[in-house]
Parts: sequence; C-alpha cells; structure tokens
Amino acid sequence: MNPTGHGPRREPAINPTDPAPQPVLNLDGVHVRHRARSGGLLRRDRVHALTDASLQVRKGEIVGLVGESGCGKSTLARVLTGLQRPTEGTVSFRGEDLWALPAGRRRGEFGPAIGMVFQDASTALNPRLPIGRILRDPLDVHRRGTRAERERRVEELLDLVGLPGHVIRNLPGQLSGGQRQRVAIARALALEPEIIIADEPTSALDVSVRAQVLNLLVDLRERLGLGMVFISHDIQTVRYLADRLAVLYLGRIVEEGPAAAVTADPAHPYTKALLSATPSLLADTERIVLHGPVPSATNPPTGCPFRTRCWKADDACATAFPEPSGAAGRQWHCVHPEPVPSEKHPTRSTA
Repeated sequence: MNPTGHGPRREPAINPTDPAPQPVLNLDGVHVRHRARSGGLLRRDRVHALTDASLQVRKGEIVGLVGESGCGKSTLARVLTGLQRPTEGTVSFRGEDLWALPAGRRRGEFGPAIGMVFQDASTALNPRLPIGRILRDPLDVHRRGTRAERERRVEELLDLVGLPGHVIRNLPGQLSGGQRQRVAIARALALEPEIIIADEPTSALDVSVRAQVLNLLVDLRERLGLGMVFISHDIQTVRYLADRLAVLYLGRIVEEGPAAAVTADPAHPYTKALLSATPSLLADTERIVLHGPVPSATNPPTGCPFRTRCWKADDACATAFPEPSGAAGRQWHCVHPEPVPSEKHPTRSTA
C-alpha cells in the first residue's frame, strides 16, 4: 500500500528507455484570456486564465496537472478537449493545428480521440436517462456500427469498468457515487479514445471509494494503452499515478518533469510548498506556510507570479517571468530555485 492509500504503484505502460512517441496533443505558447465585468457596468477586466502554457501529451503516459484552486487547471483541460479555443498559441492534434482543421474533421477525428471525465458525475450524467442510453449516446451520435453492435459495446463498457450488467436499466440517481463515476469513465471510453482528460475525478467521492476509481484508471491505461491527463490539487495523489508532472500557478506552468524527480527534489518553491501542504506518511516534511497577498488573475504581478508569497523573492523576481532552467525532460521557471541533485552534488572535473 502506498502512502496515499491507493494500493501499490504500477510501472508505467510506456518503457522510459524507448524513443518518445509523437504527442497526440501538443500545446505551444497557449494563452486564454476572458473578459470579466467588474467595478461598474462599463468596465471590463481581462482575466488571465492561462498564460504561455506549453505541454505535450502522448498515448500511453499519464501527465499530472497540480495546483491550487483557480490556478488554471480546468481551463487547461478545456483547451485540451477542444471546448476552449485559445486566445493565442497553438493546439496541435497529431501534428496538425487543431483550430485550422475543418469543423467536420475536428468533430470526426479529434472528438472521438479525446475523452473527458468530469469532477462530479452526478451533474455530468443526465438524471433522466438510463445508464444504457447514456453509454449508447456517443455511439449513436458518431454512428458507430449497427444498433446491435452498439448494444454489445455498451455491455463491453460496463464490464470494462467493473459494473454489473443490470445497471444498464438504472437511472444515475439509483447508483452510488463511485458507480456513477465508473459510468462517466465508461462513457469517456465509448469511442475508443487515445487520450482521457480526468478533471478532479475523485474529489467528489468518499475516501473509501477514491482508491478504487484511481486504480481503475491506471488499470485502463495499462490494458488499453491510453494516454491520460490527471488533474488534481493533491500532489501526493498525482505523484503515485503520473509519469510526468506539471505544476501550475496563476495560469502558468512553473515546473514540469518526471513525477518522481519533481516530487523528490522540487526546484520551484511553489512545488515545495504544495508538497509540504499534503505530507506523505513516508517523509517527515516541514509545513511551509505562505504569507503575502494572493495575486489576482485580472491584475497579475510583474515577473514571477509567485513572488508575492515566496520567501525567496527579491527585486530580480519582479523584472520578468524567469526563462526555463533544467535539462533532460525537466524544467522550472525560477530565479532562486531549490537545489536539485545535480546542484547538491556537482560533477567535478577530472582534467
């Protein structure tokens, strides 16, 4: 049992020694800005929901997105699923600009390739429709197979997520929270997607049920070769599920890299603070209490957005958002990063 109570950690479905496959989704310099009315009827502020976000998602790997509420995780999920068009930047699907594709190709190729599991299945599932109809709807819309083949696919989906066949006649309200979330996962799998976006899929569940749903998601990744983006505010949960980890703060990705490396030796002070807020049973972590004003997304601070709460901040942090540092698939944006292993034990020259 791992410290999160989710059972033993499984090995990644992808072999880290193999050449990295081409990403199914690639975000390059993505910005999302909304118009928000405030301070009177005639005043409209810009909300910087996402700023210069770059991320790759490959089939067969789990990418974890972590950060506080309001940091941009759900906005990033909407961009990845095509529900939100970026204000700036490029979203590529299999190497092509998603928003340059004709609407018919986006609907016919991109739509089935990306599945979405929402936070609360009780609101994501139509309460008036039986489970069988809910699972058959995506197949009907995309005209997959004959009616008999669709019915068989619904039975396969129920079996895939560990639900008995009789729930096909139940309404969502007749199921438990964990069962409803399994139905939501089954619906996301209906069209055999390459990538699943799971936005806080266990936060609305009882603690006793969360482990079952998390293990189901990892099992599905291994059995189907799925790629997955797992979004959560709990970095300790994500560290035991994800192959790669991206940490968001005020709409920016401030650190990214292999999950084990990022959580073992965080380089960005915000990552270190997140880890201290959700301590592991295997490590004695000193709690970091953040002080200072929480910045607004309508008026973000200059330079590093975390500087208003960071214990290391100085005048250099206010100048500009730091350029990326790091190597070997790991990078961070910080003027005064925490020491990482290469800095703790520098290689000495033998010359």
